[in-house]
Amino acid sequence: MLLLKLMLPVAAALAAPIAYLAATLVPARTTEPEMIALQAGQVIYPPAGDFMRSGKPVNAPPKTVYFARGLRIMKHQVTQAEYLKCVGDRGCPAAALPGPASADAPMVGVSWRDATDYATWYSDKAGKLYRLPTDAEWAFAAASLFRDEGWPDVDGTDQARRWLARYESEFAGEPIDKMPRTIGSFGANENGLLDVAGNVWEWTDTCFARIGIRDSGEQMVNTTNCGIRVVEGRHRTYVTDFIRDAQAGGCAVGKPPANLGFRLVKAD
Repeated sequence: MLLLKLMLPVAAALAAPIAYLAATLVPARTTEPEMIALQAGQVIYPPAGDFMRSGKPVNAPPKTVYFARGLRIMKHQVTQAEYLKCVGDRGCPAAALPGPASADAPMVGVSWRDATDYATWYSDKAGKLYRLPTDAEWAFAAASLFRDEGWPDVDGTDQARRWLARYESEFAGEPIDKMPRTIGSFGANENGLLDVAGNVWEWTDTCFARIGIRDSGEQMVNTTNCGIRVVEGRHRTYVTDFIRDAQAGGCAVGKPPANLGFRLVKAD
């Protein structure tokens, strides 16, 4: 009994430095950003891609996607300060900002590859899996603020008129502010997401596809190009995965985004 009493202080003294070493060796986990938990539900929307029938472009037939387990998505876009932590940790490439870095402004000027690098880095730091949303997930979360890039309802036999009408519809309205605004400047949608369809477009993980529609209504994927990704915002468009500034010519279809940013979803 006496020997046991003598050993207890020694064990306690040894435990303290061991606990300290363990705490220093285990990498610190980052704090999870504010997430929006969407309940199970469905979205009926025109899927992304170029749809053709009898060799002519047509609007995508509506598609229903059901999310049985709901969806967890970031309330706001990844901020400049959050992204720069990844840069400092050498997990992400540096990206040019339009002004001084801010903790209250969304990160812009990032490519799909940059955003994917951030998701990988952040997942490692958080100890949980995060990724870019699919186009369907973004549409589900955006709700009433989702905007398709569909073809205007004009004479389908005159392709020149259709292209002109589409061009005019995309460039109508007020010029878009090219300076990213602080988080919350565009308010929240009915799901509580901030700045959906503001002046920052968001990368998704969905690849560009060309789909043919037979007379029977059957759809066939003719081409899938994962070098071009779907980008969502005030309208849907397609941008090559390495482009950081779509204004410089990276926008494949539609009006170029003013800014390219992103938000992540939590994978199941």
